Amino acid sequence: MEQAERIRQMEQRLEKASAATMELSAALDKYLDVQEAIKMLSDYYGSEDWKKDFADDEAGLLPSDLKRGVLSEDGIWNLLSDCQELNVRLREAITKM
Repeated sequence: MEQAERIRQMEQRLEKASAATMELSAALDKYLDVQEAIKMLSDYYGSEDWKKDFADDEAGLLPSDLKRGVLSEDGIWNLLSDCQELNVRLREAITKM
């Protein structure tokens, strides 16, 4: 491989790795910023408050224009499962480095 071509290839690798590193860093910052919210959702899901809110929704006692994704039986569960999977992937990625 000629010197100029090698430098071009290495430059491409540098640019690609730099962009991916910056994107991952920004995404990780966002994920870390929502950890308290995730904990609060975890505590809420299945709590007496959640059960009452769910029952009141089923009884039609909540405003019809109220967003209620947190009251779906899968909404919070899916998020918590996704977070668990992501945490496992992060741990595995760290051990491979």
